[in-house]
Amino acid sequence: MIDSGNTAFMIICSALVLFMTFGLAFFYGGLVRRKNVINTMMMSVSVIGIAVVMWVAFGYSLSFGQDSFGIIGTLDHIGFMGVEFSVSDYAPTIPHAVFAAFQMMFAIITPAIITGAVVGRMRFKAVIAFIVLWSLLVYYPMAHMVWGEGGLILNMGAVDFAGGDVVHISSGVSALVLSIMLKKRHAYGAANYRIHNVPFVVLGAGMLFFGWFGFNAGSAYAANQLAAQAMMTTAASAGAAMLSWMVLDHIFTGKTTLIGAATGLVVGLVAITPGAGFVPVWASLIIGALGSPVCFFMISIVKHKFGYDDALDAFGCHGVGGIYGGLVTGIFAQKAINGVARWDGLLYGDYHLFLVQVLAILLTIAIAVVGTVICAKLVSIFIPLRVSVYEEKIGMDKSEHNETAYPSFNGLD
Repeated sequence: MIDSGNTAFMIICSALVLFMTFGLAFFYGGLVRRKNVINTMMMSVSVIGIAVVMWVAFGYSLSFGQDSFGIIGTLDHIGFMGVEFSVSDYAPTIPHAVFAAFQMMFAIITPAIITGAVVGRMRFKAVIAFIVLWSLLVYYPMAHMVWGEGGLILNMGAVDFAGGDVVHISSGVSALVLSIMLKKRHAYGAANYRIHNVPFVVLGAGMLFFGWFGFNAGSAYAANQLAAQAMMTTAASAGAAMLSWMVLDHIFTGKTTLIGAATGLVVGLVAITPGAGFVPVWASLIIGALGSPVCFFMISIVKHKFGYDDALDAFGCHGVGGIYGGLVTGIFAQKAINGVARWDGLLYGDYHLFLVQVLAILLTIAIAVVGTVICAKLVSIFIPLRVSVYEEKIGMDKSEHNETAYPSFNGLD
């Protein structure tokens, strides 16, 4: 039976998750050079058009339609057939269309995360084509396997409350693979890639934080105790991770930075996402506090050690943060909080959940790697993935869009 309160709550949560995509655009846009800010923001915003059309046409059906081999849905809901004016088994107290709309917002922001790794060098047309193929080969199968009825990973007993596997690991690992395939930006390691607008970054982080309450609390699909639990674990993890990153900044540089605080905030949000509705609030403080050192180490040391050019650390924050979050969910989760979990976490003496969390993460990584390589190779047959060195030097805003974010600015960049 449809509940008006739950319906209103889920409509608001859907809007909050959509708002996050614009937050991501500001967060990424502030981190790049002046000559690339429009292109960087455009890569996030343009996903809205692509993902919405694909979701209504066939994406929702492939993600949440009738199961096919535990890997992908069928086309029984193509064009939203059977979705309008019905109720879904996934969320029986809200209209089917509201559930589908909420999930659509995840299908928007997930590929947008990938773009942070390839800013400043990937041709915009290639980005569009890649996102279309990636949604088909990676996102829709992952959403079905983790959340769809009969899905392979769901049947294994792995849990992912709001997108650790589906959103963060899949996009973060794909971002790493795509950045390696594209190779480094021109003069990477020699040029100074300055952060051009710190207030943009903080604005974006604030929009992400605001929207993330819809992202996590909304994954309860009702205005209930579980939504409240997810809201509090989200806030606690984000706060602890922010403070933890500030401490790391002070230890390693002697100063706390606004960029570091904003980054720590996002890392805490990523880390709690898979376990937001499974772990106690006290555990979320630990998850956030330890998540920042893990991602800080990857971004500050491992990235430079291996020399890959993940421009805005999509892998370092989302990929690594998602993997870490999935593992700690297997440690701290409690069946008493959410009966979807078949077992308690490792902390309570049961190893089963932790093992299936590891298996789910490994499977997600494999799908993301293989899918990204296939998508990039297919796109490269028809569209060069990279702009020329000249186009990169004059800036992606001018070369790809013939626009400039700051027409009055005449200084060096």
